[in-house]
Amino acid sequence: MNDRSGDDADDSPSVRHDGGSAADLKWHSLAEGEVLKGVDTRLDGLSADEAADRLRRTGPNRLPEAAPDGPLRRFLRQFRNVLIYVLLAAAVVTAALGHLVDTGVILAVVLVNAVIGFVQEGRAEQALSAIRDMLAPDARVLRGGRRATVPAEELVPGDIVFLDAGDKVPADLRLVAAKGLRVQEAVLTGESVPTDKDIDSVAADAPVGDRHSMAFSGTLVAAGTGRGVVVATGAATEIGRISGLLTSVETTTTPLLLQMEVFARRITGVILVLAAIILAFGYVVAEMGFAEIFIAVVGLSVAAIPEGLPAIMTVTLAIGVQAMARRNAIVRRLPAIEALGSVSVICTDKTGTLTRNEMTVTTVVTAGRRFAVTGVGYAPHGTIMFETQEVGPGTHSLLRDLALGAMLCNDAELAQTETGWNVQGDPMEGALIAFACKAGLVTGDVRRANPQTDAIPFDAQHRFMATLHHDQHNTAAIHVKGAPERILAMCADQQAEGDEAGPLDAEYWQRAASEIAAQGQRVLAIATRRGPEGARKLTFDDVEGRLTLLGLVGLIDPPREEAIAAVAECQAASIRVKMITGDHAGTALAIARQLGLKNTEEVLEGAQIDGLSTEQLREHATRIDVFARTSPEHKLRLVEALQASGLVVAMTGDGVNDAPSLKRADIGIAMGRTGTEAAKEAAEIVLADDNFATITAAIQAGRTVYDNLQKAIVFLLPVNGGEALALIAALLLGLTLPITPVQILWVNMVSSVVLAMALAFEGPEPGIMLRPPRPASEAILSRFVMWRVAFVSILFCAGIFGMFTWAQRQGASIEEARTIAVNTLVVMEIFYLFSVRFLNTTSLSFEALLGTRPVLIAIAVVTALQFLFTYAPFMEVFFDTRPLSLAQGLTVIAVGPALLVILEIEKRVLLHRTHNPCNPGQNSQSESDRKTS
Repeated sequence: MNDRSGDDADDSPSVRHDGGSAADLKWHSLAEGEVLKGVDTRLDGLSADEAADRLRRTGPNRLPEAAPDGPLRRFLRQFRNVLIYVLLAAAVVTAALGHLVDTGVILAVVLVNAVIGFVQEGRAEQALSAIRDMLAPDARVLRGGRRATVPAEELVPGDIVFLDAGDKVPADLRLVAAKGLRVQEAVLTGESVPTDKDIDSVAADAPVGDRHSMAFSGTLVAAGTGRGVVVATGAATEIGRISGLLTSVETTTTPLLLQMEVFARRITGVILVLAAIILAFGYVVAEMGFAEIFIAVVGLSVAAIPEGLPAIMTVTLAIGVQAMARRNAIVRRLPAIEALGSVSVICTDKTGTLTRNEMTVTTVVTAGRRFAVTGVGYAPHGTIMFETQEVGPGTHSLLRDLALGAMLCNDAELAQTETGWNVQGDPMEGALIAFACKAGLVTGDVRRANPQTDAIPFDAQHRFMATLHHDQHNTAAIHVKGAPERILAMCADQQAEGDEAGPLDAEYWQRAASEIAAQGQRVLAIATRRGPEGARKLTFDDVEGRLTLLGLVGLIDPPREEAIAAVAECQAASIRVKMITGDHAGTALAIARQLGLKNTEEVLEGAQIDGLSTEQLREHATRIDVFARTSPEHKLRLVEALQASGLVVAMTGDGVNDAPSLKRADIGIAMGRTGTEAAKEAAEIVLADDNFATITAAIQAGRTVYDNLQKAIVFLLPVNGGEALALIAALLLGLTLPITPVQILWVNMVSSVVLAMALAFEGPEPGIMLRPPRPASEAILSRFVMWRVAFVSILFCAGIFGMFTWAQRQGASIEEARTIAVNTLVVMEIFYLFSVRFLNTTSLSFEALLGTRPVLIAIAVVTALQFLFTYAPFMEVFFDTRPLSLAQGLTVIAVGPALLVILEIEKRVLLHRTHNPCNPGQNSQSESDRKTS
């Protein structure tokens, strides 16, 4: 049962019974009699009438479900964005100008963005439904002294529930009987192996993973039988508490969306102020007619608004999503992929994420010898090493005897499937079989030659398992495995090489067990003895004090090999990796050292986190990299503490216990294979291969996406700026507009968008994973971007005005001069595209000028459309264009190379002034990197 305040209890109607609140009590710390009294029940269970009455008062055993927003409200919510307002205003303007086609194009862009948001938004809230599905459909209870099967929704506090292997626990139970009961609680605690359960009370402040007298709703019974009293149902259960956390967790906005909001507000403000100034100047100072100046101001607004930017952003993100999918990472929300480029800290669960979630024997200790076992997981492939030499089958008789005991005192089976080797039964027993196979034993042959006659199942009270076997000569043998301290107490001697038994050196074995445990391994002792002649039954008297100790084995859930390389790559990219697990501190530190985390000298446990203030936790969270015995609240507090320090946090996980922190993190990353539905629905990204290494590929893709978005912005804004400056200059100087509003719309929505789309396909720049993460607070309009936009806008304005003026002086009509100006603008765009593709290196190289396939296609399409714009008779009706002569066309084309040369000179000057690239993301070590270093 969770420890919560009375206020929380009052909000949970499903726990009220007879005037009390189950949430007010720490059931795991109470004795059986106190538990029965606390829920007003008896060992023979509630009567049917009592259960029905409590069900009416407490409500069904299911999680509360909030009424979701309707489709219309969800759809309208997609328009709550300043940039969308700007686009809608642009649509109104174009409609007022009478250009309904352009209005339709702009509205189509807005609609596409809204549909994408409508489909993607709100799926995180499905995490609550996913958790509800984890509740068991029915339960076996004791009602009025008789067993009955009832729907799990009808359970009430006070019911007595029976548990057997394979059952899903239907509610939070305080155990009153347990025989060999082991419960898989990885979804709540993150521990790799099932937890042994007993009926003894534990400390009131014990973490969830140490509450051995409790069985929690939604967990799975791995072995044994038990009986428990229902002490919490529905929202009051541990899973219900996590559900409550999910509803209260605020999701964060990705850096890109934050920056786009700031960008949209700024550009909107600039356009409105500029339009007002021009309107006042033209009407009051220049004494222009109001209608004339108003239409000109409308043209200025259209010129300044980057109508194609949302479409470019959506396409760039979608291309990134497709690239991620090819790398086994499914992006559920488009902006999430860009946010990966800003990640400065990855908080990751251990079990199943950094590790294989498969127990493996890695250490074997016999009398005087210590062996290392290679190979990972349940695959029976690997070697056994003594010092630097490989041990062959039969080389060490004692090692073979120990492996025989590990295989026979065992109920598990190994099976090879399409996905690899899997264990049927207890994970640790599966690891013991894999080890025995590495020692040269064949499971089927050994078990057929030594059939099991009787057994004493493992139980948390006696902490060992024993089996009785008879070979083909009917010779009896007893094999025992269990906790080292328990087995040592049952042994009379120890076996050495050559089948010789000697006195038990308890101090040696205790020291060896401590050394193995210090490496984060779980330790088992294995012993044997000849069975009584003719015995067919196995009793406790047969094993107590009569065993011969064979040795110790150390097991661990090993780290993924690719995870080790991925951690190193993250650290090279100045991304700190932090492990947050529900497992024990020793195990967590051992895995952290194998993974190569930075700070493996310190570990912070959940109980310590509870005693820290918010400020203290912020300091510890940034310095420490290993956190153990954590609850969902601890994980949530750690994520919030790191975010409060200005860091962009990615959180990985697979269990229900990870769902709240996945939702709160800047980027939630769930495991696709082993992850619960709750974790997947709370996350923005799901890894199809459960591979931590995929995260590094995702971060590279995220950085590439942002680079390409920035290139698109650096490309689009100068075009709009040049158009706007040309109009402003004409208005202030009282000159003829060199380009009309409708012609501006043609350039903005056709050539600009098509060319900018090509930038979305650009690959990663060299060294992209060697630079620090981009600060989340860094604006899209950085100093470099502002300079480039201003400088290139002036060049575009000069090109437009210069060619318009030149054409008029050559005797061209206004329509002809404007057609030359528009074509000059498009030619400048094409050559500017080559410069933008390489912000950090020269564009005057064969490779750069050759371009990529998307760039060449875009240029071909724009060229064809521009020929259509210039020479098609029907275009003259819409855009008031005129055909150009060959000489005029060649003069227009000549402007492009001139622009590229000027930009290359500017680029060289910038590179000469600083040793770092122009890309602001690479200028210096980021603030976030300094904080985590």
